[in-house]
Amino acid sequence: MESVVASLTDPERPTFLHGMTPPLDSTSVGDAQVIADKFIARSRNLASDGFIVYDIQDEPSRSGASRPFPFRQLMDSSTYAALVSRSSGKPCVVYKCCDDENFEQWLETAADQHGHDAINVVGRPSADAPPKGPSMREAMALVNASKAAFGCVCIPERHTDDYAKSRGKAAPGEHENMLRKHKAGAQWFISQAVYDAGPTIRLLRDYGAACRARGLAPRKVVLTFAPCGRAKTMVFLKWLGVRVPEDAEKRILDAESPVDESVTLLCELFSEILDKTRGCGVPLGVSVESVSIFKKEIEAVHDLFRKTQAIALDHRGKAWKVTWSEASAAPAAPAPAAAPAASPAVALAAAALAVSVACLLIVVAKLP
Repeated sequence: MESVVASLTDPERPTFLHGMTPPLDSTSVGDAQVIADKFIARSRNLASDGFIVYDIQDEPSRSGASRPFPFRQLMDSSTYAALVSRSSGKPCVVYKCCDDENFEQWLETAADQHGHDAINVVGRPSADAPPKGPSMREAMALVNASKAAFGCVCIPERHTDDYAKSRGKAAPGEHENMLRKHKAGAQWFISQAVYDAGPTIRLLRDYGAACRARGLAPRKVVLTFAPCGRAKTMVFLKWLGVRVPEDAEKRILDAESPVDESVTLLCELFSEILDKTRGCGVPLGVSVESVSIFKKEIEAVHDLFRKTQAIALDHRGKAWKVTWSEASAAPAAPAPAAAPAASPAVALAAAALAVSVACLLIVVAKLP
């Protein structure tokens, strides 16, 4: 199984990822394996480099609005990612919030026992609550000293004049945050869901310029896109801090098929971002995800993945093709222990899928 780090750190090719959240914390390992297998079976015809497994935290202070969907404790991201990699033969980028008193122990388990080598370190969910784990700087240093590489998040919504003004600053500074994490060892960045091209374009240009001024090679930025097919999901996206312009929201929710319209809109935004950041020096990738369990949005993720992938590859100006290969199980990621085991039937099904699932790989060729 090729490391996803190789793709994330290769500036010559885009990276394509598929995001997911773990099941509930009360889910047994056996049942979690079944859930992972179903997800993999649905997405195996997507030519992805791997998966993102999120670490979802309760964030009561994120905004003044009520959370549209209730928070429920989910399974540990590293544990679930080990199941995903074992069945899919593909690596995972594992998100982990630094605000965990057992962060160092978690990291050791993730790298040594579960075989993960790509960790996305996330800051504390609330600046007001007393810290329970290492600071962001300390967490990055811990991962740097481990077997794993790490990346961080970037938030284009924080790179606007309005946000800077609200923080008492003269100009946006998210690119400086990225640069600080870059210097601390971050190998890549993954954005929050994008619904407004303007802040993203400005952030990429400013980050690229800041790197050039300091003689640094910009890290790859993976842009995240998530379909929206109903008003409740739109409310949740905005609660998450995603900037959705009023005209974009109206266009989606007034459409005959909101979820299809959101896919069309996101493809337009991605094309605009690519066109207007050409030459800034920042390599890009794509991640798609569903932020809800709404069936139409989950299904739309696959359509969005294929379309954004084609846009990214066409933008390179080189011919490309998709080929398939068999994916074998990941020997470095054994099944997590200390939980009820899967039934023999479930274990057999998982093993069969692990050796027979067909995964698509990208092959990029120069134009004749």
